[in-house]
Amino acid sequence: MAKGAFKQKLGLVDLSLLGIGSMIGSGWLYAALTSSGYAGAKTGWAWILGAIIVLLIGLVFAELSAAIPRAGGFVRYPNFSHGNVVGFVIGVSSLLAYTSTAGVEVEAVRQYAQFWWPAVSNADGSPSTLGFAVQILLLVLFFLLNYWSVSFFGRVNTIVTTFKFIVPLLTIITLFCYFNGANLDVPPPPPGGAHGVFTSLTGAGIVFAYLGFRQAVDFASEAKNPQRNVPLAILIAIAVSFVIYIALQYAFMGAVPSQILSANGWDGLKKVFQSPYADLARSLGITWLINLILVDAVISPAGTGNIYLAGASRVLFAWARNGHLFKIFGEVDAKSGVPRGALWLSLVLSIAWTLPSEFQVWGGLIGAVTSATVFTYMPGPVSLGAFRRHLPGMARPFRLPVAAILSPLAFVASTLLIYWSGWSVNIILIPILILAWVGYALFGKKNENSSRDLQCAWWLLAYYVLVLIISYLGTFGGINAISSPTDMVLVVIASLVCYYWGIITSLSVPEITDEDELASGQNDPATGKYAHN
Repeated sequence: MAKGAFKQKLGLVDLSLLGIGSMIGSGWLYAALTSSGYAGAKTGWAWILGAIIVLLIGLVFAELSAAIPRAGGFVRYPNFSHGNVVGFVIGVSSLLAYTSTAGVEVEAVRQYAQFWWPAVSNADGSPSTLGFAVQILLLVLFFLLNYWSVSFFGRVNTIVTTFKFIVPLLTIITLFCYFNGANLDVPPPPPGGAHGVFTSLTGAGIVFAYLGFRQAVDFASEAKNPQRNVPLAILIAIAVSFVIYIALQYAFMGAVPSQILSANGWDGLKKVFQSPYADLARSLGITWLINLILVDAVISPAGTGNIYLAGASRVLFAWARNGHLFKIFGEVDAKSGVPRGALWLSLVLSIAWTLPSEFQVWGGLIGAVTSATVFTYMPGPVSLGAFRRHLPGMARPFRLPVAAILSPLAFVASTLLIYWSGWSVNIILIPILILAWVGYALFGKKNENSSRDLQCAWWLLAYYVLVLIISYLGTFGGINAISSPTDMVLVVIASLVCYYWGIITSLSVPEITDEDELASGQNDPATGKYAHN
């Protein structure tokens, strides 16, 4: 192994548990309540649709990461296929998404901890000064767990994830003993229906709950046999999490006491159940389950936050390797195999997300984090199309079937998720990405390829502008100048135009780099073969 290279220590079980462990975090504690407030009994369709969409995106990255295993691959692939402008902007969206998720998880820990430690929260549920201190200390703990070595990190995650399986399964079994099928006949609040289903995908944290599949991609450089194990880990994580989440959803909805539901409706339950499963168990008089959930409510999101802080360091490492951060953040500690410079930066940025803002309550953060993350995934199908076009002979241990259909479909699905996040989220995130695009085009580092990279990036700027305009005019928090489903049809058309535009204008010779990783047994796209030590 070359000095300062990643250590390939993670097997299929480790990668799968990284994905599942990051999925079963704060999502299971809150998503059932918030999604039922949007869609009522139809929220099951939201979990199914969310799983399908994330699976489509996951399959795209299964091909990419199996063919080109790279730490922080979500940031590397757009840079390889479209050059520095696109790579920089996607790095910005990744920076927002990854560093914020650890903040979301410690926020969830603090919200549940207020049951036995009321001083961590104010009367309105926002964090007190002590609460902010607790959240920051948790992030520092995650930092220390990640700092020593990837093997130590993997062992800790395996233990925590095992516990995180047990509590949701016991909760499902127990709540189904109180199941009342009549609850499912209670309608959701207006507009309900399909609109409620689509809104709950992002607004209720359903897609957020599935996003952990990306961990296998982020840790691909540290995986044993990544060409086989990364795609399998993605599929296993999505499948297992789907089964757990949809069972939790119906167990929760069926167990709500009928008198509480009739008095408040699905959307009013959030006033009664501030900590959903613990409050539900209390209303049913299940004392042992209350205590178990309260313990898990700290462990589950804490374990997920630990994983995401590690993932954020790999993304920052990847951004540095693309040339968009100082070199110190693109270096790996030779002894531990950990990108410690990037880990320090991840800690600082994650702490910043826990500081006071209008998004300080878990539910307020979810739409923004989900949308920022999907902006990171969105270029993947375009990169896949570019590699299929320009590198047809590249070794692809996993090959996406019918990619001509599934790849653009994944791009369209990603765009719809962004649109469904709503105008209030998009007006914050999209202008940041537009400014990043314009700023790098004007002031980024200049070389002989600058003009070429700019030509490869116009589709991305057009994409941001079109989505922002439709979001403003549409029915998901916009001014309703365009009615439904016309707004979603326009989103589909705009995304398909930008998808094919992006493929046509991609680099004719993708610039796939990192010889140090090739020396560790990775795929060499230039030859379609594998290098070995």
